[in-house]
Amino acid sequence: MSGTDLHFRTRDNGAAVFRVETENRQRRLDLRQLAVINIRSGEIKPHGQQVPTETETAQMQAWIEARRATVLARERDDVERLIDQINFAAQWAQSRAEPADIDAVANRLLLAMHDLRSTLVKKQVDGLEKD
Repeated sequence: MSGTDLHFRTRDNGAAVFRVETENRQRRLDLRQLAVINIRSGEIKPHGQQVPTETETAQMQAWIEARRATVLARERDDVERLIDQINFAAQWAQSRAEPADIDAVANRLLLAMHDLRSTLVKKQVDGLEKD
């Protein structure tokens, strides 16, 4: 391992970045916090008195781009699974749900579906107006 190896501890909107250090007498790994990354803004904030090297900054910028792509792919995958779940819920309501089951979820599910429908229609209209 070289002094420019980084460890990214992911969190909601980015990561805490640590420099992995092995240059010590005990030959154990030391993690020294180097920076905090915000993937939404792309901001890299050095931690304390730490100063990232150009190589480390380039590694962090590459991580930001890769993480953004991962998050976007996961969001899309979540929506695809949601479509399946809506279809499963319709089948459940039609074939297996008892009246008490329907009473327990109907209002919340209908409101969530109405909210989703309204949002999708608005986005589609906005897209048509831009064209």
